[in-house]
Amino acid sequence: MRADTALQRDACSTGIVRRLSLLSSGMTRHALAATVAFGLLWSAGARVARADEWPATTIRVIVPYTAGSAADVVPRIVFEEVKKELGQAVIIENKPGASGTIGARLAAEAQPDGYTFLAASSGFTIAPATFPNLSYDAEKDFTGVGSLGNLPNVLVISPQKHIKTVQELVAAAKKDPVTFGSTGVGGPIYLTMQRFRHAAGFQARIIPFKGAPQALTETIAGRIDVYYSPLLAALPFIRSGQLLPLTVSSNKRVSALPDVPTSLEAGYPDSNYNFWIGVFAPAKTAPAIVARMNAAIQKALATPDVAKKLETIGVQPFPMGVNDFNAFVRQELKTNAELAKEAGIAKH
Repeated sequence: MRADTALQRDACSTGIVRRLSLLSSGMTRHALAATVAFGLLWSAGARVARADEWPATTIRVIVPYTAGSAADVVPRIVFEEVKKELGQAVIIENKPGASGTIGARLAAEAQPDGYTFLAASSGFTIAPATFPNLSYDAEKDFTGVGSLGNLPNVLVISPQKHIKTVQELVAAAKKDPVTFGSTGVGGPIYLTMQRFRHAAGFQARIIPFKGAPQALTETIAGRIDVYYSPLLAALPFIRSGQLLPLTVSSNKRVSALPDVPTSLEAGYPDSNYNFWIGVFAPAKTAPAIVARMNAAIQKALATPDVAKKLETIGVQPFPMGVNDFNAFVRQELKTNAELAKEAGIAKH
């Protein structure tokens, strides 16, 4: 349907150009200008009409992470409800790799027709500070659509370490640097730990892993000291007693772990770090389409079924309008650039 529309539009545009070419030889300059202006107004009106008719076919949402990850599960929950609101199918496509930059590039290069969106985590605003020569501009090539939620990271440790509070951990780390797991230098997990470490004033040694499962396994075994894990991944092990939660990185406590303090509550100013998930569209996507998608997302987040599912996995509501979300993203880009510089992370 979209291809047919595009062909019709191109044919129509070609016809206008040909007619203008034929008419121009016999027209005054003012008459020709008026005709061109009419053509431009007609074209703008056609775009508005198409935006009003959106969506007319399947919508694709690119998730630049592996299936089953926290940043994949949340969009699936929300867009299952969004498709009901919009009356069209929504297909989730996982395009993982290079800390989410592969999927982001694909979304940036997509047609801004309202049928391709990107559901990315806060890593989207970290990549510009840690990857050289990105093939896209996170601010100029995208427009923010809206946020889906905040997923706190939880600092976990093995009970074998005999440390029960975050204050005990900091005191021990100031005497002997701790080891902490990381799934990529410059990623959200890495920066969460670095921000906390700087705020608390202790040293730590990075132990790199390919993914959260390996880092959690090594933390459970006690072979590394701590890991700032996405809450969704750590919850089963916390509930089974294999891991002890010391603090969460969010601004407020999470309902799934009501007795675990935030790092701010624990007494470490500027130690919080939000791991959020939001939706983006190619930069030239019609504002009317962006606004309607934002409204559909907010309505989905407010439904009891979606709210319950997100709460179960520890996701905190994070609703924002289009303008507020774009302002938030711009601030995140600035904050993460400063944090990467402070942590001594060079683009690699």
